[in-house]
Amino acid sequence: MLTKQQIRYCLDEIANMFPNAHCELVHRNPFELLIAVVLSAQCTDALVNKVTKQLFEKYKTPEDYVSVPLEELQQDIRSIGLYRNKAKNIQQLCRILIEQYSGEVPKNRDELMKLPGVGRKTANVVVSVAFGVPAIAVDTHVERVSKRLGICRWKDSVLEVEETLMKKIPKEEWSVTHHRLIFFGRYHCKAQSPKCDVCPLLHLCREGKKRMKGKR
Repeated sequence: MLTKQQIRYCLDEIANMFPNAHCELVHRNPFELLIAVVLSAQCTDALVNKVTKQLFEKYKTPEDYVSVPLEELQQDIRSIGLYRNKAKNIQQLCRILIEQYSGEVPKNRDELMKLPGVGRKTANVVVSVAFGVPAIAVDTHVERVSKRLGICRWKDSVLEVEETLMKKIPKEEWSVTHHRLIFFGRYHCKAQSPKCDVCPLLHLCREGKKRMKGKR
């Protein structure tokens, strides 16, 4: 496991590599972000952005989503994985927003997690990106990077990874670190072919050292 100083070094290096890391889901307001994040489950941001380009022109409010038949919404998002389930969740969450929140997206993570299709990761992304609340959303990239580097343990659950990162990273850096870890995992420390040979963190990375040894 990395020491506090080593973690600081890793965070600073990743910040140097990806100074402009940000949420790559295209949105204009908290409601569009919420819909985009629900659609992004087990799906790439690039595909979601492709679909929401037209979707957000057709549907602008929660009322718009509930005013069409479920089948029509399904057709509008059918190129996205699990589209039937996601369409159903989107209509249900829009009804709840209208009935309980005057059509507004709640700013509280626990309130968000009561909405259909919204888990802890989704809620963390929304409060962090839309409302500036410090949060670390643990997706596959964040989990992979944290475990490979040895910031977290291999056996840690997603929740344990989140709690460990919150303990080891200053609160004011939570949100930006979440984006940087995603960029690092998406573009550098990839699942299949991580760029260990050109990684500035190789000397600290237990997984990287193991992989490089295997290549010699």
